[in-house]
Amino acid sequence: MKIILAQGNPDKTFEGTRHNVGFFVVDELAKEFGGSWSANKPKFHAQVAEVAIEGEKVILVKPTTFYNETGQSARALVDFYSLDPATDVLVIHDELALPMGTIRTRGKGSDAGNNGIKSLNSHIGPDYHRIRIGVASDLRDRMDDASFVLAKFNSEEQDKMASHIPEIKRYIHNFVRGDLQHETISL
Repeated sequence: MKIILAQGNPDKTFEGTRHNVGFFVVDELAKEFGGSWSANKPKFHAQVAEVAIEGEKVILVKPTTFYNETGQSARALVDFYSLDPATDVLVIHDELALPMGTIRTRGKGSDAGNNGIKSLNSHIGPDYHRIRIGVASDLRDRMDDASFVLAKFNSEEQDKMASHIPEIKRYIHNFVRGDLQHETISL
């Protein structure tokens, strides 16, 4: 069994924002693999959808805590299913330090100032797989970081993000098979 945990904010007002790119990805996965989202599961602090990818049971997770508290959800799921974060957990999140069109995969690491990753690291340790999706654009220079990540994508950016989905899915399939290579690509 694998867990794919998306970072994002649960409130409808955050839909379509840079900070919710992880939710966008797992929503696409749920659609493709026939998963339906549960109502909030309080014991997991999340909505979950069960799917099969590569013949493996995969739990897609959208925490119902805010972005900076997603470690609570990860800890509850890892404990409940007795999983090893180093092999069984993949986190998908936006990356302010990477330009839009860049995807970076990693197997562990520091939080690099990302409070959601800081929460995850404090709850499950730093050893878990990550897909970091670059969201930086010229607009970032004109606003503070919090305002930038909480702003909605414009239509051009939405199209660009949607075009990244096939590459992100390739990484997800590799993760489920236990063959995720850690690299950076620019699309």
